[in-house]
Amino acid sequence: EQMECKHLKKRNMYQTLITALAENIFTITINRPEKLNALNSTVIRELGEAVEEIYQNTAIRAAIITGSGNKAFVAGADISGFAGLNREQGRKLAKEGSDVFFRIENAPKPIVAAVNGFALGGGCELAMACHFRLCSDLAQFGQPEVNLGLIPGYGGTQRLTQLIGKGRAMEALLTGNLINASLALQYGLVNYITPPNELLEKTKVILNQITGKSPLAIAKCIAAANAAVGNEKGYALETEKFGESFGTEDMKEGTAAFLEKRKPVFKGS
Repeated sequence: EQMECKHLKKRNMYQTLITALAENIFTITINRPEKLNALNSTVIRELGEAVEEIYQNTAIRAAIITGSGNKAFVAGADISGFAGLNREQGRKLAKEGSDVFFRIENAPKPIVAAVNGFALGGGCELAMACHFRLCSDLAQFGQPEVNLGLIPGYGGTQRLTQLIGKGRAMEALLTGNLINASLALQYGLVNYITPPNELLEKTKVILNQITGKSPLAIAKCIAAANAAVGNEKGYALETEKFGESFGTEDMKEGTAAFLEKRKPVFKGS
């Protein structure tokens, strides 16, 4: 009972998340619908806290991450927060997000993404950090950072390549083009597509099959499967390159153009 009380007290402390625990399944909803649930430093920090809750609370056997509203899961990062950051600050920004996403990926309990709309940039990276993904037929995935003179910084270059293969990942990363729900299913980026109103229900049906099993066996399956694709060096390289982007004129031009709603003119400097 104490655990539950402590949980309820914490539950109302989040500014950008809504959390709920029912039948051993913890649901985290990113709740900034007016900003299409975009990630900023508060969301990243609170997500980190909610993930710690998954690790610590024995009443939680599985978790779902989703977005509020029906337009977006997470439509990216708040680009306005990028303007004026230097190379080292850019690297630090990438590391903060990456650290939280590693905690998700390596959680001993399944954390599944229920992608209810746009999952772009950091949103796509968040979905990919989860153990697997379901999406509604309205969902669209993508890493459009290249349009800003940037690269993904929260593990996107690594996880997209692991999940959909190098050729498809290269095309998505280099064009910035979006991947719709049916392509995502074909590519193996998601396991199921549902109508929007059935997404959470379907996710819970699958998680209910998992929560009845031995938590120890589940944790071991996750750890072993993660070991099949782990390569720390690639992530470190991505963080470094993301930081380097912040030292370029192209990135300044790309973000300025985005915020001014005009086409960027990249000069390769």
